[in-house]
Amino acid sequence: MKFSRLAFLIVPIAAMLLASCSRAEKDERIVLGFSQIGAESEWRTANTESIKSAAATMNIDLRFADAQQKQENQIKALRTFIAQKVDVIAFSPVVATGWDTVLMEARDAGIPVILTDRAVTSDPSLYAGFLGSDFVEEGRKAGRWVVAQFKDSKADVNIVELQGTVGAAPAIDRKKGFEEILASQPRFQIIRSQSGDFTRSKGKEAMEAILKSESRKIDVLYAHNDDMAIGAIQAIEEAGLRPGKDIRIVSIDAVKGAFEAMIAGKLNATIECNPLLGPQLMTSVAEVVAGRPIPKRIVVEEQVFPMETAKQHIQSRKY
Repeated sequence: MKFSRLAFLIVPIAAMLLASCSRAEKDERIVLGFSQIGAESEWRTANTESIKSAAATMNIDLRFADAQQKQENQIKALRTFIAQKVDVIAFSPVVATGWDTVLMEARDAGIPVILTDRAVTSDPSLYAGFLGSDFVEEGRKAGRWVVAQFKDSKADVNIVELQGTVGAAPAIDRKKGFEEILASQPRFQIIRSQSGDFTRSKGKEAMEAILKSESRKIDVLYAHNDDMAIGAIQAIEEAGLRPGKDIRIVSIDAVKGAFEAMIAGKLNATIECNPLLGPQLMTSVAEVVAGRPIPKRIVVEEQVFPMETAKQHIQSRKY
């Protein structure tokens, strides 16, 4: 009888202790609020998957919000994270400007912020660090590739540019880097520049409009991302031209769809922009929570893939 009474007392106490331990373990998890731009491209989808997978692997409680490419949605999400008192906020900003107020709110709440993929124009003291590609250098790589393609020709080279989302850091920087290379090459002229908003459908629409209204011969298409280039390829074919031959095409991201287009002979080169930032982001999050500083700028190493090498690389592509 005494044993039964003792067991009767021990069992619920043990259960309470286990529950308490479980709560403690749960409470000790880092809570990360992450605001993603949206799902506008293959690159963005791979980026999201990398972040979610890395958070799960490192046992980080990820609060994920999709902004659907609208800044107001991101600001709302960031304020929700602040209200939830998450440990860290990370986000990939839709555009570069307009973040000062919400970043100050995060600072005042004692919540560190990490930027991923895209930068902002705000005071760097308002965020812990920025992890992402060097978009200006990506533009330079595209410019160098174009110049090299026509090194044996003395004729003028007419270039059409499909820009990304207006005001977005990669659109601004990829244009800047590309024009920086062309500045010393008077034969190379950008005759038309239009936004395709980083999407395949709008890339096609923009290219259709350019082909209908432009009377000058187009030698090169420079697209700020692969998805717009793939959309433009459809428009070029529908216009009776041969993409990759009549119009040489270079774009940025190096997604698997670009390698397929290169193998088909429709895209001439793609500049890598690595979306698999999840592991590096989670490591940075853990460092910040531990009170250790992270580099203000963490740059991802990337390369150029011409169509001639597409077959040997496509099987190893993870996105």
